[in-house]
Amino acid sequence: MVVLLLLGMSTPALAVSPSLTTGEPAPAVSPAQPDANDIPSETVSRFVKAYIAVVKLIESRELGLQRAETDTESRQMQQEIQAAALDLIQANGLTLSAYWELLGLANSDPEFRDRVLAQIDEANL
Repeated sequence: MVVLLLLGMSTPALAVSPSLTTGEPAPAVSPAQPDANDIPSETVSRFVKAYIAVVKLIESRELGLQRAETDTESRQMQQEIQAAALDLIQANGLTLSAYWELLGLANSDPEFRDRVLAQIDEANL
């Protein structure tokens, strides 16, 4: 299953559900999330690159997933998308848990969200 989390007003944050990728339940939002100001710019840049790549991957496969004729076909396509998304996240130097942590922070901390959205806007120019 692909999880949709809203990052900003018009920018959907899409992430791979760790429960299907790792067999573990999705991580709860930690009450002791890191301070957004302590996150290095390089880490934010890697997250933004991974996020954009995952969004593009999901958008490119969305129509095929909607056209799946059986539950089995749909599950197989979802697993393929999740594996590809995990590869993209790791190719950008992040672990799945780090990606989830940064995504959670972007969804809960307005200042960090603005920082991420500014980089997304720059990348999409």
